[in-house]
Amino acid sequence: MPISFDRARELAQRLRRGLSLDVLKGRLTPRDPELHPPPPRLPAQGLWSDEARTARLAALEARVGELPHLGGRAAAVDAATLKGNIENFVGMTQIPTGVVGPLRINGLHAHGDYFVPLATSEGALVASFDRGARLITAAGGVATLVTTEQVQRAPGFVFASIAEAALFAAWAVEQFEHWRAVASTATSHGQLVDLQTHIEANHVYLIFHFYTGDAAGQNMVTFCTAAICTDLLARSPISPTTWFLEANMSGDKKATALSFISTRGRNATAEVRLPAALVEKRLHTTPERMAQYWRMSFIGGVQSGSIGVSGHISNGIAALFLATGQDVACVSEASVGITRMEVEADGSLYAAVSLPNLIVGTVGGGTRLPTANECLRLLDCVGADRASRLAEIAAAVALAGELSIVGSLCAGDFSRAHAAFGRNKAAR
Repeated sequence: MPISFDRARELAQRLRRGLSLDVLKGRLTPRDPELHPPPPRLPAQGLWSDEARTARLAALEARVGELPHLGGRAAAVDAATLKGNIENFVGMTQIPTGVVGPLRINGLHAHGDYFVPLATSEGALVASFDRGARLITAAGGVATLVTTEQVQRAPGFVFASIAEAALFAAWAVEQFEHWRAVASTATSHGQLVDLQTHIEANHVYLIFHFYTGDAAGQNMVTFCTAAICTDLLARSPISPTTWFLEANMSGDKKATALSFISTRGRNATAEVRLPAALVEKRLHTTPERMAQYWRMSFIGGVQSGSIGVSGHISNGIAALFLATGQDVACVSEASVGITRMEVEADGSLYAAVSLPNLIVGTVGGGTRLPTANECLRLLDCVGADRASRLAEIAAAVALAGELSIVGSLCAGDFSRAHAAFGRNKAAR
């Protein structure tokens, strides 16, 4: 997304975090699996027995400690602890959770080998993302980067005339610093970082942009904007005839044309370079064929009016959101992205995914629910200073899925994979 000079300078300072450019470049550089071996895969791959599940769970617990809720050993959840997460509570919905990896990530925030939990009932999904994760790891890992971080709320105001609307908008833009102070009274973690105005006849939309720390932030920006609007109504030289706290111009829980203009959540990107021999060995196709497929699919996406063009980013984002207690409705904007695949001069495959609207958090909301907390613990994403890490993991997972599905389509084994993993044959 294009950003102003001031925002770009602030972003550069935050990304560097006092580190030299050489250190930053080093963190994004692939790590040779032979020199830095990844951890072994989870045991009992391809088996559906209770013994296999127990073995896999034991391997994960050896890494991060006990996982009683995922393991089904914990007592039932106390209904009183769910206040703020659910109303009229009757019970817990269970969704199978699998793990992919190891997935090697060389990011500014996520840096290591991760076993990533994905919750889904779609057969073949975990197997596909696991294949992509292992492919990336064999290539030395995926570079990931989070840039812009912001969440919007867009109140709307109605005036008697265009003239009043214009005068109000001119007054409003002068109030930014004052409203930044007002917003700070409603949160100790967020900050008002930008304000845009939009006039449509006698309507004025004020689009407030907030930095929300490690929270996903939808409630935070609502509370801050409500406080600003209270101040606005008390001080505005021109009173609106009516107004609404959200006038549907923030992009909340929907794919919109704003997706690549103004980040909502965290803007994350991931890239990997795959040697041709590795593509041929692991995906049974070639970089040239994968790039050819990408070109055709991109043109197909444009013709169908797709907002963003990808294979199945939403599969990975939804499964990760379910596992880690994110707001699943935000998949509508979070899965908007662009996948790119190109053949480089040496014949290797360059692949990248850009996700401009990752609404993720590691504090508050559903992240405190039992299984969500355990899944976040698997990723070292519990608590403060972890949300950008989770966003980079999400981008890496999305890229793993894109590589796997494109490789499957190019090799001609897409339908065979779903026949093998996507049908319930009463496995024992």
